[in-house]
Amino acid sequence: MAKIGFFSPAELTDSQFHRISEFIQKNVGIKMPEEKRLMVQSRLTGRLKSLKMSNFDDYLNFAFSGTLEGSEEIALMINAITTNLTNFFRENVHFEYLTDTVLPELAQKNIKKVELWSAGCSTGQEPYTLSIVMQEFMKKNPGKIDDYSVYATDISSRVLDKAIDAVYPMSEVESLSLELKKRYFLKSKDTVNPSVRLKPEIRQKVSFDRLNFMAPSYPRTTEKNVIFCRNVLIYFDKPTQESVVRKLLEHLMPGGYLFLGHSETIFGMDLPLKTVGPTIFKKI
Repeated sequence: MAKIGFFSPAELTDSQFHRISEFIQKNVGIKMPEEKRLMVQSRLTGRLKSLKMSNFDDYLNFAFSGTLEGSEEIALMINAITTNLTNFFRENVHFEYLTDTVLPELAQKNIKKVELWSAGCSTGQEPYTLSIVMQEFMKKNPGKIDDYSVYATDISSRVLDKAIDAVYPMSEVESLSLELKKRYFLKSKDTVNPSVRLKPEIRQKVSFDRLNFMAPSYPRTTEKNVIFCRNVLIYFDKPTQESVVRKLLEHLMPGGYLFLGHSETIFGMDLPLKTVGPTIFKKI
């Protein structure tokens, strides 16, 4: 006999997993191979517990019911399943190229306001790093560039909420120089769980929006000089990757730069891009 209040984890069957994986690939574009089944089961078990459901059949029938409550649950399902991994100055060679090559080039063209997009921004470390890079460049090169904005998007409302809060464990900035930490981060007074928060001048330059890469078109914004879309395409199949890049390029100025993740490639795609560095491309 089950104990009162005891929650027994449900098992995700092959057919249930295939139902979820087909939905995620079709609507989010992320591939969900069989080896992800236990991960999906683990992450959705918390949703079953919250809804006081004992099996995945009931859960999936509810989520795919077409009701308002079901639609809201689908958003929570996507939040739970999508993986978000990031940190400040990740793959730093890209930020060095931005500082040493891209920004001087834009300054030489007399572009006074630089528009950047962090597509797939996760919990915010990448767009805030871009904001720090811009602040550093303007500080060291007065009069070259006067202003900038960072547009940041992700499909997960959960990670966007965290990004907007801009609060991170102290451990996430340990690798940064003392100078950068003092200049751009506020330290909490909590000695048990120490954390930091980005200063207002960094946060105010970043705007966040929810975006599904599988949408037929992306929000019409100002054309960007720089787009970072790193470690996102790896979750998509080749046709979806090309479709995503094409839609991103609609928002990139001619001569603008696209940065992809270190393991991503556009090889074999007929795109108006030329390679200028390791996973760095310039729009022709």
